[in-house]
Amino acid sequence: MSTARQGSGVPCAEPPVGRRALAVWGIGVSVYFVAVIFRTSLGVAGLDAADRFGVNASALSTFSILQLLVYAGMQIPVGLLVDRLGTKRVLGIGVVLFTAGQLGFAFSPSYGMALASRALLGCGDAMTFISVLRLGTRWFPARRGPMVAQMAGLVGMAGNLVSTLVLSRLLHGIGWTAAFAGSALAGAVVFVLLVLFLEDHPEGHAPEPVPHRGPAYARRQIAASWREPGTRLGLWVHFTTQFPAMVFLLLWGMPFLVEAQGLSRAAAGELLTLVVLSNMAVGLVYGQVVARHHGARLPLALGTVGATALLWAATLLWPADTAPMWLLAVLCAVLGACGPASMLGFDFARPANPPERQGTASGITNMGGFVASMTTLFAIGVLLDATGDDYGVAFSSVFVVQALGVTQILRLRGRAARAERERLVASRVTSVHVPA
Repeated sequence: MSTARQGSGVPCAEPPVGRRALAVWGIGVSVYFVAVIFRTSLGVAGLDAADRFGVNASALSTFSILQLLVYAGMQIPVGLLVDRLGTKRVLGIGVVLFTAGQLGFAFSPSYGMALASRALLGCGDAMTFISVLRLGTRWFPARRGPMVAQMAGLVGMAGNLVSTLVLSRLLHGIGWTAAFAGSALAGAVVFVLLVLFLEDHPEGHAPEPVPHRGPAYARRQIAASWREPGTRLGLWVHFTTQFPAMVFLLLWGMPFLVEAQGLSRAAAGELLTLVVLSNMAVGLVYGQVVARHHGARLPLALGTVGATALLWAATLLWPADTAPMWLLAVLCAVLGACGPASMLGFDFARPANPPERQGTASGITNMGGFVASMTTLFAIGVLLDATGDDYGVAFSSVFVVQALGVTQILRLRGRAARAERERLVASRVTSVHVPA
């Protein structure tokens, strides 16, 4: 039996899964892989950046805050661009921008120029993940959506692993400029692959044409996506789950482990690596669970939030001056679940919106975690300066942001569930009237 296109009554076959789909999707996620390497490169260079530019904790956090501010602010515009221009064009622009930003950061002689470079990098980075999600919906059947999204997140975490294991060693081996400039070559490689081989959709599966004229189109797309409770619930799930690990890996994990917990850089690097490895393992599990049991999305998300809060509380309230290594290891393993849990936000937004709004809805959802990360990065930097580097007080801001997110999730979950049930009933009725 044919399936009906969501949001219309037009029958359409789902895209076939084959080597071509895997190859095209692989090129898209390779772009995201490189973007994550560049995004997280500051996480292993935070202490070096403070020395290089002579800045304090607040100024250091500004690097990541500005990068995330640009990233978050670009999400809805990028979603609209993906819906309008397609994946290939938007990904191509993104590669050019984030590669230029990484090169600029390598050669920046001053704090101001380094800030501008990170902003440029954030702008390009903002164009990657939504594009990859859109690519997955075009090349794979809808039932594969949760697993495809989790696999994209897993590849992104592999990029984080490269930053932690490879770039950090290059940084201390060949120096700042050579390490960052050399890594920029990866951007050139994926750009060539993208131009030569990436396609927006399989042959015969082009989306229905949608008028894209004037500001009225943008308003309609945003308003229609936002009206869906699933989109808003997806945003708050992403907001609440992603930021603890993002803040830890992007900037404050290394200083916390070295300065507050007294670990060597090598030991701290191993714990950061544990976060990434845990993320990759948990992502595979969450993807399989949600693909088989759709109702597991919210329990997995809230369970991850609860476990994260519990482990942070245990670490920060440990009676000795430093927490034991086993507790830090458990904390990092639990932080690894934050990324896969944040991907569940897209599993609420995706079915709530038709294909022509997938980019916009994903952009709204993706804003959540980065707004939370940006807020927490700023709060930690300010509190560290205000308290004389008291990491216990500074990291307590995590609980405040989590409490806000959980409140919104609980407020929206009933509405989103009702809307999802209504869509399911409507789709069954439509399927009965679509000839096989």
